[in-house]
Amino acid sequence: MTPEEIAGTLTELFGTAAVDAIALGSWQVETSTFRLLVLLDDDRTWLRLLLPIVPIEAAQAFLEQFLEANFDETQEVRYALYEGLMWGVFQHKISTLVSADLSNAIARLISLHETGLNNAFNRLIENRIRQIILAAKRQGQSLQSTMQNLERFYTEGLLGEIEQTQQAREEVLAVWRYQLERLWNEIEV
Repeated sequence: MTPEEIAGTLTELFGTAAVDAIALGSWQVETSTFRLLVLLDDDRTWLRLLLPIVPIEAAQAFLEQFLEANFDETQEVRYALYEGLMWGVFQHKISTLVSADLSNAIARLISLHETGLNNAFNRLIENRIRQIILAAKRQGQSLQSTMQNLERFYTEGLLGEIEQTQQAREEVLAVWRYQLERLWNEIEV
């Protein structure tokens, strides 16, 4: 792709008002929800797309999940850390890049941005629930007795919020039951 083709693809995707050529071989796409940077390296052989996701302080607890996502889920884009931010990054040799690949990479980056911490948080929670199931099974507990323990913990105030209403507690316990039932048979001791 040439720089002109890159600029054309950006304009097709976002319109002329959102795309700004900030330097020779560099563009910024500014929308109401994100800022995408599109940069060519000095010798114009590599293209890099950068999209800030969240501050590193927010991402810190989920670094393992983000790295697992890089391995498993993110396809041609990656999570990366730089200057206090978690970024979505795409790099490609410009000589083999085509417009469809550029458009797909931008769509994937926007998806990472929109998802934010949600997937990493959900992955962390599922991992913790799996650990609870494993511990319960090692102690010889059944699904029912594990659920009864959780209900008791909520009733005694060991889990949940101090001023949690009965309805809120029941909703939380319903989610626990759903997750335990969903994962129980997957966990072997």
